[in-house]
Amino acid sequence: MRSFALVGALVAGMGLAGTAGTAVAAPEAAVKPAVVGATAPVAWGTCSAATLAGVPADQVKFYSCARYRVPIDHDNASLGTIDIALLKRAARTPDARIGSLFLNPGGPGGSGLRMPISGQYYFQPPVLDRFDLIGFDPRGVGQSNPLRCFTTQEDADEIFGAQVPVPLSRAEISGTLASYRDYGQFCKNNAGSLLNHMSTKDVVRDVDTLRAAVGDRKLTYVGFSYGTLIGSTYAAMFPKQSRAIVIDGNVDPQLRTKDGVEYDRQRAQGFEVSLDGFLKKCAEAAAKCAFSSGTPRAKFDELREYLRKQPITVPGGGSVDINAFTGSVSSILYSPSAFPGLAEDLQALYDTIHPAGAQAQTLQARQLKLIVKGKQGLADQNPDSPYTSDDSYFAVNCSDKPFKIKQDQVPDIAAKWERESRTFGRYQAFADTAGCPVWPAKKPDVYRGPWQAKTDVPVVVVSNYYDPATRYKFGQQMAAELGNSRLLSVDAFGHCILGDALGVDQAVAAYLTDLTVPANGQVFQPNVQPF
Repeated sequence: MRSFALVGALVAGMGLAGTAGTAVAAPEAAVKPAVVGATAPVAWGTCSAATLAGVPADQVKFYSCARYRVPIDHDNASLGTIDIALLKRAARTPDARIGSLFLNPGGPGGSGLRMPISGQYYFQPPVLDRFDLIGFDPRGVGQSNPLRCFTTQEDADEIFGAQVPVPLSRAEISGTLASYRDYGQFCKNNAGSLLNHMSTKDVVRDVDTLRAAVGDRKLTYVGFSYGTLIGSTYAAMFPKQSRAIVIDGNVDPQLRTKDGVEYDRQRAQGFEVSLDGFLKKCAEAAAKCAFSSGTPRAKFDELREYLRKQPITVPGGGSVDINAFTGSVSSILYSPSAFPGLAEDLQALYDTIHPAGAQAQTLQARQLKLIVKGKQGLADQNPDSPYTSDDSYFAVNCSDKPFKIKQDQVPDIAAKWERESRTFGRYQAFADTAGCPVWPAKKPDVYRGPWQAKTDVPVVVVSNYYDPATRYKFGQQMAAELGNSRLLSVDAFGHCILGDALGVDQAVAAYLTDLTVPANGQVFQPNVQPF
């Protein structure tokens, strides 16, 4: 399966930009593309055993690794440099090699370094034959100078542990908002100069430099989820350096970079569309879906409202509360292969609050498969254990997305959103919308349009009808805003689809290898239905 499919799945939202008044940018200054020959080439070498973990011995020969130095600020060399971690999977047929294919899994904050290792799961053989697949960790992510707001894991645990995903009481709400303020203060104290240079525009300028450094005159790129913002920004900023760009699971670039509050409101609505589609599909599947008896929609709503008042004790110990329930359902909607297991868990929870004779006895032996239970206690840690994660998710989102609000408006926003998006509205409001207004980045350099892609070949935009995280409406908007594009629609659930819909995969392979532009308006089917 696609190894990146759940990147960001447990993260509540795709965020926005620091302080009020940043929504309108000055006219975009021209940025000169990097030039092949004038840009120092990548010095490829061997990869560490950890980087190539899981690669069969006879395939190791195809891989090489490198670190490539880029400026923290492409317009101000005095701020210093960072190193971007790269992994290359060489084309299997060198004599027919076209060039390099850069990959990004999304997030933001998803590590893309090892993506080429899984290339066969989402690309047809001709793509693997004719391209070097290039994976990289974007700036501030993973092995590329990770941006860190904390010095110890204990500090991080304390801050993140105070953030309630679905805060309902006054104490939960105020505690969650305070924790985001504390998070911002830690980042201000510890993250350094990179904090102000984590925007998608900064990443795109890195990608353009890397494109020249591997010897490609034009960029060939496939990006998923947030990676669609990288691809669309590249096409808009460097249209004549764009050879073939495929973006799967699309954001709405204009809305995302102009109004973070409205973007996240519509994102919550997208999760509701996906959930409603799942419940309807379950009802249609009848006995194939464990939650199909009665009315799945009414049963789900009853479960949610029950959990808003008290947790449910589950078989085997522990309990499920509204936070675990909402976060788990949100994550599972990314992967339709998990829908049968979700249905079983929902029915188990429903039976728990509606026990009936012998059924109640059999329930005691049934464990939940996917919905996570409450914490059963944390293992002891050594004091001052090092913090090894990174804080790139908020660093990127709070740069790109302008939030023209103050944090004390968030409780009212959450109440409004949950009236229209009962399951996910509050959950989305207490993510980026709560964190970014108090994020400490100062005047990040952000690309906010124009978005018309005057590329030689149309950008291929792929979008699922029931994508929870990047709703189908966003894909339509992406295609319209780019202008020179082709929208490939898929009547499918889940977040992103490459590798799971043969018709799309074949169209993308022909586009990448031969620049064959797919016909507009096509609707594809996934390889496998959820039930």
